[in-house]
Amino acid sequence: MLDDDIKAQLKKIFLQNLQNPVELAASLDDRSEELKTMLSDIAELSDKIVLRLDGNDRWRPSFSIGLPGRKPRIRFVGVPFGHEFSSLVLALLQISGHPPKIEEDLAEQIRAIPGPLDFETFISLECHNCPDVVQALNLMATLNPGITHTLIDGALFKEEIDRRQIMAVPTMYLNGRDFGQGRMALQEIVAKVDVNASAREAAKVSGKAPFDVLVVGGGPAGSSAAIYAARKGLRVGVVAERFGGQVLDTNAIENLISIKKITGTRLGMDMEEHVRGYGIDVTTHQRAVGLSAGADGLNEIRLDSGAVLRGKSIILAMGAHWRELGVPGEKEYRARGVAYCPHCDGPLFRGKRVAVVGGGNSGAEAAIDLAGVVGHVTLLVRSGLRADAVLREKLRKLENVTVVNQAVPAEIFGDRDKVNGLLYTDRISNETRKIDIEGIFVQIGLAPNTAWLKNVIALSPSGEIEIDSRGQTSMPGIFAAGDCTTVPYKQIIVALGEGAKASLAASEYLLKKPV
Repeated sequence: MLDDDIKAQLKKIFLQNLQNPVELAASLDDRSEELKTMLSDIAELSDKIVLRLDGNDRWRPSFSIGLPGRKPRIRFVGVPFGHEFSSLVLALLQISGHPPKIEEDLAEQIRAIPGPLDFETFISLECHNCPDVVQALNLMATLNPGITHTLIDGALFKEEIDRRQIMAVPTMYLNGRDFGQGRMALQEIVAKVDVNASAREAAKVSGKAPFDVLVVGGGPAGSSAAIYAARKGLRVGVVAERFGGQVLDTNAIENLISIKKITGTRLGMDMEEHVRGYGIDVTTHQRAVGLSAGADGLNEIRLDSGAVLRGKSIILAMGAHWRELGVPGEKEYRARGVAYCPHCDGPLFRGKRVAVVGGGNSGAEAAIDLAGVVGHVTLLVRSGLRADAVLREKLRKLENVTVVNQAVPAEIFGDRDKVNGLLYTDRISNETRKIDIEGIFVQIGLAPNTAWLKNVIALSPSGEIEIDSRGQTSMPGIFAAGDCTTVPYKQIIVALGEGAKASLAASEYLLKKPV
C-alpha cells in the first residue's frame, strides 16, 4: 500500500519522534482491505505503534488513534490518503505526546474549554482546505479530554451525505448540530466554542504599541510588504483574517518563477514562516472594519472584535474574494449546490449534472476538472471563451462538457434543501432557458475586499483602491498593494512585487516625516 519511499520518510523523519506507545483500533468490513493494509504498513515501522483489528465502531471502515488502555478521542472514517495523510501522521505524533507547534496560551485556552464537545467533519480527500480543519480539531481533542473528533470521507458514505444534505466540504458538526462549513483555522474554532475568547483577544490586541508599519492582509502582497519593512529595521505588525489569503484556495501554482510547482496551502505556510522569522508581530483571525487618522498623528485600524491597532504608516493588502453572480437563489443555496471551489466540493457531485459559470481560465479549468468526476458539465459563458488555447482544446475533447455561449445566469432554483435548476438568458435571442442541474460552480473572477473603505479613501468604480506608481493612496501615510488595488494583472508574482514597492515607499515616507 505505502511505497518504500513513503515508508522510509515516515520512519526516519516522523515516527522516530513518537514519545509514547500509540494504539490503532480498526473497525473493518468488506470494504476495508485497503485500510487494513495501510495501517499494517504503518504499524510495522515503529515498535511504539500497536494495531488492533477488533474495533466495534459503527462507522466502517474506520480506525481510532489513542493511548493504550484509554478511550480514544480521534477517529478516521475511510482511508486518509491524499491531503489527509498528513493529518494522520500529525495525529499519531500528537497523541504520542509530541508537543504541538502552537503558543502555550492557546494550548491552555483549549485545555480549559468545558466539554463534552463531539465534533464530526465531513471531508473530501481532494479538498486542500479540509486538512486545516481536521488538524485543528484533532489537536483540540489531543489537548482536552472532553473533546472528540471524527473525520468522515464523504465519498464513502453517499447515503449519509444525502441524508444530511451536505454539498460543501469541509462540513462540521458539534454534538450532532451544524457547526460550520469551509476553511476554519484553530483560533477561529476555539473562539467559536469559547464565548469569552473574543473579548480577551480584543483587549490583548488593543494593548499593542503603535507600529512603524502596520500591514493589513497576510497574502503575497502583505507578506512581501512586511518582510521588506522588517529588513529596514522598522517595527512591523501584520493583521489578517487568515494568513495566506486567496492563495490558500488555489490548488496548484505553476507560474511562480523558480518554483516549478507548489500548492497554495504550502505557499501560504512558507510565507507565514518567512514573515514570523523576522520577528514580525502577527495578529490573525481579525477582520479590519475601519480606517481613520488618530488625533496624535497615528493612523488607526479598527477590527471587528472591537480592538484597535495603530501605525505611523499603513499598507492595505487585503486581497480579494470570489465574485458572486448576484442572482436570486445564490445566497439561499450557498453550500447547498452553489459552490465556488471545484477542487474541494467537486467530489460531492459525483455522477451528477452541474453547471460552471465563467469563460476565463478559472471557468475552463473548473469544467475540465469536474468532467472527470460528475456526469455532465454545462459551461455558461457570457460572450466567448477567453481561456488559454490549451484549455479550449481540452474542453473540445471532453464528451460530457457542453459550452453555452452568450449565456447570462438569471436565477438559481431548488427544492428548499438543494439546487435543482438554473435559469439563464440568451444574450442574442433574449430568450430565457432553464437547465436541470444539481450544482453550480461560480468562476467569474475576484472582487476586492474594500467595502469597509468606501468614503474613506479613493476607490475605483469597481471598488479597487486607487494608487499611484509608488503604492500611495489618497490618504497620507496609507499605502496599498496587491489584488485590492487598481494595479493590472492579479497574479501572485505581481502582488509580491507590489507589496515590496509599497513597503519601500512607506519606509521612505517615514524617513521624511517630521519627528
